[in-house]
Amino acid sequence: MRIGTLAAEAGVSTKTIRFYEQAGLLPEPPRTSGGYRDYPAAAIDRLAFIRDAQTAGLSLAQIREVLNIRDAGQAPCEHVGELIEAHLTQVNERIDELISARSTLLALRRRAQETDPAACAPDRVCAILASRPSP
Repeated sequence: MRIGTLAAEAGVSTKTIRFYEQAGLLPEPPRTSGGYRDYPAAAIDRLAFIRDAQTAGLSLAQIREVLNIRDAGQAPCEHVGELIEAHLTQVNERIDELISARSTLLALRRRAQETDPAACAPDRVCAILASRPSP
């Protein structure tokens, strides 16, 4: 099938397909006698996998690793499990950072609501954000 048909079937742009080829995620297809790319039907499933893997938070490099394992004839399940565990750890760490940031911002918001701009010391940039209290 031609690239436009593949793009429509897979729900991606032709530019995305070309990018995935250049990134090593999608094998370059054979060409017709007229020079057009001639994709096999399996390319639709591969593009769906790439999209699903990106949705799960895998990087293109990680997706390429998984595809290479599958293309070598092996099941990538163990590797995918390791990638998911690592990504989940990163997500949990980021959640902890965001919870801490939220707490800090809530405290700063309270400080901002209680701050009288007329009472701000002229030698301080901003009493709301200052980590040390005004003298």
